[in-house]
Amino acid sequence: MPTQKRHKIVKYPGVYYIEGKAVGANKKERIYYIMYRKNGKLVEEKAGRQFQDDMTPAKAANIRVKRIEGELTNQEKRKKEEAEREALKNRWTVEKLWEAYKSNNPKLKGVVTDQNRFDNYIKPNFGSKEPKEIIPLDTDRLRINLLKKKSPGTVKNVLELLRRITNFGVKKNLCEGLCFTIEMPKVNNTRTEDLTPTQLKNLIKVIESSSNVQAANLMKLVLFTGMRRSECFRLKWSHVNFKKGFIKLVVPKGGVDQEIPLNNEARQLLESHPRTKSEYVFPGRGGRQRTDIKKQVNKIKDDAGIPKDFRALHGLRHVYASMLASSGKVDMYTLQKLLTHKSPQMTQRYAHLRDEALKSASDLAGEIISGAMNRDDKVVSLENENK
Repeated sequence: MPTQKRHKIVKYPGVYYIEGKAVGANKKERIYYIMYRKNGKLVEEKAGRQFQDDMTPAKAANIRVKRIEGELTNQEKRKKEEAEREALKNRWTVEKLWEAYKSNNPKLKGVVTDQNRFDNYIKPNFGSKEPKEIIPLDTDRLRINLLKKKSPGTVKNVLELLRRITNFGVKKNLCEGLCFTIEMPKVNNTRTEDLTPTQLKNLIKVIESSSNVQAANLMKLVLFTGMRRSECFRLKWSHVNFKKGFIKLVVPKGGVDQEIPLNNEARQLLESHPRTKSEYVFPGRGGRQRTDIKKQVNKIKDDAGIPKDFRALHGLRHVYASMLASSGKVDMYTLQKLLTHKSPQMTQRYAHLRDEALKSASDLAGEIISGAMNRDDKVVSLENENK
């Protein structure tokens, strides 16, 4: 408390001032203080400066009344603010959990896509909240609003990312989890893209004449092997075993490294594919792993007159699978292994093609047998006539 002379203000009990030097000016200034009792203890507190804070005896007296009525003192306010800042630092918000999740998973697959989903949809709605503060209405509102402009698959991916982040926090004992189950939109992922023989012929013709060797060969590799786009992007020359005839798929969609056969067409393609100083078969800028080739492959697709909704690379993966299934020579288990599907259910979308091939084979067998029977009947008839 000040040791200078105190000047009491009779009109306002509990208010006094001392004379000090004005801040930034060569003149005197009154500095007002208030006195009151709180919890039986005498409190003396600075109310403010005459010029700097525009403080008056009346304002100081009003502050004193509020303090007596229970308003926090300046010291108490500072302590409270400090406690709130400390608590804020210790809060595991969704944004803080996301950063921890990425640090804990340095080789996280699809982190660029997930980061975009987080920045665009999760952070604006939930970034500053702890998982326990999120209510069902919050996720319902996000789902409904996103479905107005995004596909159900995209919306599901966003909500699954939110769920993944909150589950990480619970697993690491960092925070409480959601108190409800997030309602996901229904997604129909059974669409199978295919091309007619004429469309496929036109596409191959354009691929063969394309000046973009990287895009053309990448499309042919997908058509020959059924590899995913991401698997082609990750493919290194060291993953291609020409001697044993296998291609190693590093961290594919199933989560573990796998191998697929290197057939003759794929072998010839890769043996003639131009090599650079990069370790990647289809390198991106600076020889680094490629992240996109959409523009280049779509140009080839468009030049071939392929429908707009046909996905240039993933669609060719479907074509590969459809051709094998419709041949009738490949069972569903083998097809599942070639496509590196995690479960047989994912391969079942092609089952009807195999069934049609088997039915056609069965019908052909019936026609052959029926034809043979008809020939036998004619022979018998001729023999009877000769008698």
